[in-house]
Amino acid sequence: MASIDELWLVDFGNPYPGEPASHRPALVIGPPSAFGTGFPFVIVVPLTTTHRRLSLHVEVEPTLQTGLDRTSFIQCELVRSINRSRLVRPLGAVSPDISHQVARVVRTLLDY
Repeated sequence: MASIDELWLVDFGNPYPGEPASHRPALVIGPPSAFGTGFPFVIVVPLTTTHRRLSLHVEVEPTLQTGLDRTSFIQCELVRSINRSRLVRPLGAVSPDISHQVARVVRTLLDY
């Protein structure tokens, strides 16, 4: 189903203030395929089209590869685990460069 570095349209539902809402793109960052296809959750990072000029956000351009129609920003501070049933449809994938940028920011945020 969903693989790491893919962009998916995700149904985030009703949020609390500051959380992603409704249907929006998200980058899948886990779990690794070693967990198997039966694992019911995926770890995602939502995207926004609002440029907040935060160093925690990674810019993604609209291309055929990403499947995005507007310049978007991966909100690395909003990492969350969701049930696979929230995945609506695949959009595309990010480049290895974008993937490395996101991984660096997430590692820094989690200090883990």
